Formats: sequence, structure tokens, C-alpha cells
Amino acid sequence: MTPAIVFVTVFAALFGLAIGSFLNVVAYRLPRKISLLRESRCPNCRARIRWYQNIPVLSWFALKGRCATCWERISPRYAIVEGATGLLFALVALGVIFGRPLDLRPVDGSLWFTSAEFWGILLTLEVFAAFSVVLTLIDLDSKRLPNTIVLPGWAAIIVLLLVTTLLTRFVSPAARSTTGESLDTWWPFLRALIGGAALFLFYYVVRLISPRGMGGGDVKLAGLVGTMLGWFGWGALVFGAFAAFVLGAAYGGILLLTRRAKRKSAIPFGPWILLGAWAGIVVGEPIGRWYVGLMS
Repeated sequence: MTPAIVFVTVFAALFGLAIGSFLNVVAYRLPRKISLLRESRCPNCRARIRWYQNIPVLSWFALKGRCATCWERISPRYAIVEGATGLLFALVALGVIFGRPLDLRPVDGSLWFTSAEFWGILLTLEVFAAFSVVLTLIDLDSKRLPNTIVLPGWAAIIVLLLVTTLLTRFVSPAARSTTGESLDTWWPFLRALIGGAALFLFYYVVRLISPRGMGGGDVKLAGLVGTMLGWFGWGALVFGAFAAFVLGAAYGGILLLTRRAKRKSAIPFGPWILLGAWAGIVVGEPIGRWYVGLMS
């Protein structure tokens, strides 16, 4: 790998570690209505946690998973979330580095790094990754998807995609498809808006039909996810939406078989919506093209 690839990947991983630490705070405090501005404290003795005791992952291992004051155990979840977020951010960076959104013709790495599209897509997907982590944690803990995160998240994704579109159109060189024809740089953004509206309406209808099986937060999250998937293509949108139900059904089936849940038990669906979205982003378009090729 070139020095530029290594630098961007390592920076993304370190940034992800720091963001993961903040997401831990949000996931714990927001459902409990605790101020995000309050200093960190031990959940047992309430002692203040100093900055050098709050370094992502390293501090947890240095303190052997215990509070420095009362020596009560601190859940490994904090280090796991921080490490997983750092890894996710690094993988997203590598995916954007070696992938080419919008089905554009592959270009040399140096040109791709200098394009506005690269940085716009990278930032958008890293923001989506952060929302994915925190919403998964909150939904697993409380079976809720708070509007205070979902709605601003949806708005942020739309704004980032709009800025990426504007920069790609007016700053980067003219985009070319694999056939050499100029691409309409506005179409992915319009498709993203259509995808968000379509998936929102689909989940809204499902909720009308089965209110007990679908929460209002799931409907709004579907709009956010549909916007992200629509940017990458119709194949990504369809595959991501379908994958969410397959994964959710498989998880529910496992819980029923292991008797960890009953048929009427409430099962958080948000994590599967988000996991399905990532599946759609990664493999949705190639699978969609493969399927269309079989049918033609």
C-alpha cells in the first residue's frame, strides 16, 4: 500500500477510536437523560475519571478493566465499542479507497485521493458508521431509536450527499462512465432522495399493517438508510432493504429456537436495518447487476 493509503487508514482508525469513546457516552446517557457535557464518572463510586484514564481501549487494559478509585469492575463493552468503531472506520476508509462509487471508471490512486468525491463519500460513510454504532447500542439496550439521533442523522446524510454532489460537479474533473460517456452527477443525489422516501413509505405501510411488529423509530431509520442506499444504486437499495428482513428473521428464529424469546417478544429491529444497509452498500450493486444479467 502507498503511504497515502496507510496514512488515511490509520488516521481513520484512530479517529474511530475517539468517536467510539464518545458513542459509549451517548448510548449510556441519552436514554437516561443525562447531560452529554457532564464529566465522565465511575458508575459505582461516582469518582471523576481523568483524561489519562479515559484513553480509548488502552486505559481499560491499563487499569485491568477496573475503576482507578474503587477498583470495581468496568464493563468490557466500553473497550469493545471503541475498538470496533476504530476497526469499522478503518474498513470504511479502505472500502472508499479501493472502491469507486457511482460506477465511475477506475482512476489512479493519486487522482482518486485528490478528488472531492473521495473525501465527500469518505466523510459521509464515516458519519453513517458512527450513527450505525450508537443507534445499534441504544436499540439493543432500550428497544428505542430516539428521534434526537435518527432525524438529525437523516438530515446530516442528506446535507453531506448534497455537498458531495456539488463538489463533484464543480470542483472535480468531469466524471466518466466505463463507456466513456459523461455521467449526470445530480442523479445519485436525486436517487438518494427517492430511495429515502420510498423506504420510509414502505416501512410506514408495514407499521400501519402491523403496529406491534414495527416501531416508529424503525420507520424513520428506514428513511435514513434508504437515502444512504439510494446514493449507491437501485441494487444497493433493494438488496439492503431485503437483507434487513432476512437478518432480522434469522435472529428472531435463533432466539425462538434457543427459547430466549417468545413469539410476542419485542425484538429490536434497528440493528438489522443498519446491518442490511451495510450489506447493500458493500455487495448490493454487484449482486443486482449479476441478477439482471441472468434475466437478460
